[in-house]
Amino acid sequence: MNTILIVEDNNDVNLMLAEALTDAGFGVKSIYTGTDGLREIRNHNYDLILLDIMLPYKSGDEVLKEVRTFSNVPVIIISAKELVGTKIDLLKIGADDYITKPFDLGEVVARVQSNLRRCQRAIQENKVYKYKDLVLDHSTKRVCVGDREIELTAKEYLILELLLEYQGKVFTKANLYETVWEDDYLGDDNAVKTHMSNLRSKLKKANPTEDYIETVWGLGYRLCKV
Repeated sequence: MNTILIVEDNNDVNLMLAEALTDAGFGVKSIYTGTDGLREIRNHNYDLILLDIMLPYKSGDEVLKEVRTFSNVPVIIISAKELVGTKIDLLKIGADDYITKPFDLGEVVARVQSNLRRCQRAIQENKVYKYKDLVLDHSTKRVCVGDREIELTAKEYLILELLLEYQGKVFTKANLYETVWEDDYLGDDNAVKTHMSNLRSKLKKANPTEDYIETVWGLGYRLCKV
């Protein structure tokens, strides 16, 4: 469940937003001042923040500036200010979206969902997996052992990425075949065994002193326990 922090000093507006987002399936936390909002963001992880501008003790733009010094959490500004210059300034200092009061609750929920999807895509595209001295960069499709880049076939790469994404999980030959080859597994494990053997050989060649993938007899494969 995604959790949303609402920083809005108007009790009625805060309550309306909280009820709409809760009904949409989100976890919600309500805060009413800028200083409390900043403290909450520093101490807890939220998936998205709805931030009013006119807040007691510390304004929303001040909160946003400080948040951007330590977090990339998506922030949607909610404000009665309709000036184009205000919107541009807030977007420049790190806001991800801007909603003008009065607003439609359905639009707010849709904007929240849209920003969360965009954030999740960015996370997926920029995944970097690390295990021992092995690094796999999803965005560039590069695999390095120490300072040495290794060349993998497409299937070898997908097998390794799967093992790195679910470290500790045991994958059967059927699991690997159906996920990597995207086809039904009919019991012929030669393809999986051949690609796994080649992958292991390339990793071992890059670092002969380290083991990366282990066979769990009778079950399948997983990364070696660290």
